[in-house]
Amino acid sequence: MFLWIKAFHLISMVAWFAGLFYLPRLFVYHVDTSDAAGRARFQVMERRLYTQITWPAGVTTTLLGFWLLSFQPMFYLSQGWMQLKLGGIWLLWAFHLRCGYIYHHFDRLKYSARYYRMMNEFPTLLLIAIVLLAVVR
Repeated sequence: MFLWIKAFHLISMVAWFAGLFYLPRLFVYHVDTSDAAGRARFQVMERRLYTQITWPAGVTTTLLGFWLLSFQPMFYLSQGWMQLKLGGIWLLWAFHLRCGYIYHHFDRLKYSARYYRMMNEFPTLLLIAIVLLAVVR
């Protein structure tokens, strides 16, 4: 049972990160688009990605992660690597919510395409840290 939960935890984590990698990229394209039809198309893409892929995958990843922790909570929570990994997950959720804020207020925010390109690197750094902490320990 543990391995099945772990497998689906990893699958949902991949989907969550895919959404968090692609959403800032859509913001880049959106901010560079000047025609109304293009802006409307990016709004639809951003909404679908954020609400139908990224949110469910993030919640599923987190719930399955807690389920995995529940098998040996005292052991896992006493480990430094797990504490750092959980800190990385908090940062990932903060990034996720920041993306949602940008999605909901895109027209009022005046960030440049360069800002969104730089923003796009943050989940990559978190992915590297979280995976290394979980695998290498």
